[in-house]
This record gives sequence, C-alpha cells and structure tokens, in this order.
Amino acid sequence: MGQSKYVLEVTDADFDTSVLKSDQLAIVDFWAEWCGPCRQLAPTIEAIANDYAGKVKVYKMNVDNNPTIPTQYHIRGIPTVILFQGGQVVDQIVGNQPKDVFVNSVQKFLK
Repeated sequence: MGQSKYVLEVTDADFDTSVLKSDQLAIVDFWAEWCGPCRQLAPTIEAIANDYAGKVKVYKMNVDNNPTIPTQYHIRGIPTVILFQGGQVVDQIVGNQPKDVFVNSVQKFLK
C-alpha cells in the first residue's frame, strides 16, 4: 500500500457506507497486487489524495479480495478509477493515466 494516509482501503462490506453515502466526491481505484500498471498508478492516486485532502475521499479496492463491487460496476480491466458523487458514478478513468487526467476530472466535480 502507498504512503499517503489519505488513501483508504474499501471493501465489498463497507463500500456502501464509505463511498455511496459519502458527502464528498469519492474516488475509488480498483486494483490488484499482481497488476503492474496498478502499481505504477499508485503514486498518482496518492498525490491526488494528498492534494485534495479534506475535499475528496480516495479509496483503493483490491479486486481479488472484493469480487462483488467490481462486478456490480462492470470493471473489466484494471486499474480502473471511478468517481462517485452522491452515490452515482460521475466519471470513469481506465488504465494508468497521467496525473492531469485525474486532476481535470476531480476539478470538474468539486463543488
């Protein structure tokens, strides 16, 4: 796991409470231990979490340990990052993208 104290683990069990009921923009990084691009993306996700601390909630979900939610959201490839607002999917970013891609998306949905 990464170095940022702002990146939290989320599981099938607490997804609803943590992400869907969040009063802030919630970002979920769907990843797996064996996935190279997921590991390459980790520092970007940590940077976003640090930059937007207190404004957005950033979570990582290990798809190997949590089969239900990734299936529910039709995650086919990882890493996939989904932005949730008010319990709804507002954006989805697939693959290891540059930080700007994430920043632009977050900026769009920040109140």
